[in-house]
Amino acid sequence: MPSSYEHLIVREMRNCIGDFANEGDEAGLPTPDNLGEGLALMRSADVPESRIHMSHIWIKERDTPIQWVVEHEHTYDEVLIWTGNNPDDPHDLGAELFFDIEGERHIINTSGSVYIPAGLRHCPLGFNRVDRPFRFSALSLNPTYVSDEHARPA
Repeated sequence: MPSSYEHLIVREMRNCIGDFANEGDEAGLPTPDNLGEGLALMRSADVPESRIHMSHIWIKERDTPIQWVVEHEHTYDEVLIWTGNNPDDPHDLGAELFFDIEGERHIINTSGSVYIPAGLRHCPLGFNRVDRPFRFSALSLNPTYVSDEHARPA
């Protein structure tokens, strides 16, 4: 008998890089050559009942700095998550990121996350170096990803 809840399960993560208008070519930046495939973990395009948009991407090695995402803001809350791949030391990111909040630069070199309240300007985001691949996830408390001046046309 089929499950009544099968429609709530994502069994095939789809490429969702097109959802993000603030990254790489879409934002007028060169797309970093160390990005894996951007995949949707949960979004309304795949599960219409979903009230969140969550994606993840593997960030691969790179030894020179590059900006990935331009400054922007959202009308909803967002959480960005970066997780290293060392099971013996889960705090070890194996990379160094730069990330601005309201123009203040933050250097990140441990696994962690940042909560971004609605209306808070954030980014640029980029990599100073990546020694080992790590996973980057974005959780938008909105069914679709939307931002201010970098929004995609309908």
